[in-house]
Amino acid sequence: MKYFVVDAFADKVFEGNPAGVCLMDEWISDELMQSIAIENNLSETAFTVKEGAHYGLRWFTPGGEINLCGHATLATAFIILNYYEMQLESVKFNTISGKLTVKKQDDLYELDFPSVLSEEISATDQMINALGIVPKETYLNRDLLFILESEEEVRNVSPDFAILEALPEGLGVCVTAEGSDYDFVSRGFFPKLKVNEDPVTGSLHCSLIPFWAKRLEKKEMVARQLSSRGGTLYCKHKDTRVKMAGKAVLYSVAELNIEVKS
Repeated sequence: MKYFVVDAFADKVFEGNPAGVCLMDEWISDELMQSIAIENNLSETAFTVKEGAHYGLRWFTPGGEINLCGHATLATAFIILNYYEMQLESVKFNTISGKLTVKKQDDLYELDFPSVLSEEISATDQMINALGIVPKETYLNRDLLFILESEEEVRNVSPDFAILEALPEGLGVCVTAEGSDYDFVSRGFFPKLKVNEDPVTGSLHCSLIPFWAKRLEKKEMVARQLSSRGGTLYCKHKDTRVKMAGKAVLYSVAELNIEVKS
């Protein structure tokens, strides 16, 4: 099985978020996809199969399958558009979150994803203890979203991952604030999926983009995820959809030495 590692939302290798990409002729078992994701030990490994004019796409973390992943979708599109179907300018994926499109625009890859709205809730003592800081506001969608006072607070927050993992609310945890050099900044934590901090998280921006578009009264924004690797996303809010674009860089190509059984 052909296997690629791509740094997504990155200008050069060792930046952005590395994703594994497995291009297959046919689907393999869920158990084997999970084993590969665990062996790779990246935040996400994407598995894709050509299905007519489109591609089927699934994402696995070391802790299980996930319903939406931006950087691994970008990485998969990067491989297809640059190494398999170079005549295409865009690629469409069938996923459990619906149809997703990635369009190549010079050296950027623009993802068209669903907009995710968040419901405001009250921060619990457990949440505050997990963050080590009192958030200005707290929201919930698939993930917990904490609004902090400043970019500096986002950069310096040092959560207790054991407490984060035990929180009953949310799959992941995001902290965000208005930025100084960027419209907004964020960090993302997913200890429930065996990923303490995700370097750059496209799926979080499905809720961050509509939130900050309303708060800043802007339809187009530039965001930065402040992990140690870091990554930049060029964001647009379009009613019930969000668009986020970034660059990608190929890190490695390999052949997985496994016995494939469907």
